[in-house]
Amino acid sequence: MRIDHVSYASEQDGLAATTERIATALGVEAVKGGVHPRFGTRNMIIPLAGHKYVEVVEVLDHPASDKAPFGQAVRARSANGGGWMGWVVEVEDLAPFEQRLARAAVRGNRKFPDGRELVWQQIGILGLIADPQVPYMIKWEGDPELHPSNAYPSNLKMTALTIAGSAERVTAWLGEPVEKLLEDVDVNWLAPHGTPGILSVTFETASGAVTI
Repeated sequence: MRIDHVSYASEQDGLAATTERIATALGVEAVKGGVHPRFGTRNMIIPLAGHKYVEVVEVLDHPASDKAPFGQAVRARSANGGGWMGWVVEVEDLAPFEQRLARAAVRGNRKFPDGRELVWQQIGILGLIADPQVPYMIKWEGDPELHPSNAYPSNLKMTALTIAGSAERVTAWLGEPVEKLLEDVDVNWLAPHGTPGILSVTFETASGAVTI
C-alpha cells in the first residue's frame, strides 16, 4: 500500500486553464490523460517522481457523471470552486476493502490515442464523498508501463500534504497505520474547521518548494 496520486477538481474556467496554472506554478508540462467513459470525467496528468502523479480532473456533460460516484465527487468539488478533491492509495488486493465496505470495486479505463488501454479497479469513492480526509483505493491492471507517472520522466517530488482530519480516522479506514504508507511524504494533520480533506500539497521543484 502506497500513495499513488492526488486529485484536483477543475476550477470554474475548466480543465485546460486549471491544469495550466498548476503546471506553471510547478515549472513543468502537463499531458492529456483522456476520458473515463464509466465515470463521465476526463483528466490531465502531471507525472511525479517515485511512481506518483497529480491528476487534474473535470466532469463531463454525460449520463455517467450523474450515476458514477467518482463523477458526482468531481462535479460537487468543481461546483464549490474546484481544488484538491482527494488522495489515492495503490493496493495489491482490493478484497479486504470490498469485504469491509460490503461492496464491489468498480472498473475504470481510458484509452490512449494509439489504442492501448489503461485499466484499473477502485473502491472507496463513497467514503471520500462522505469524509474527504480518507483516500480511496486503486488497483492497477495490465501493462505497468501505462501507469500515468510514466507519461514522461520527472524529478518533481511530492513532499508534504496538509490534511484537515486525523491520522486515527484514516488508519481506521485503511485497516493499517497510515504512517506506514506516508513514509516518504510529510503530513500535517489539522483539526477540521468545516469540511475535512486535503488543504494543500507541497512539491519540491527545480526552483524550490512550491505549495498548491
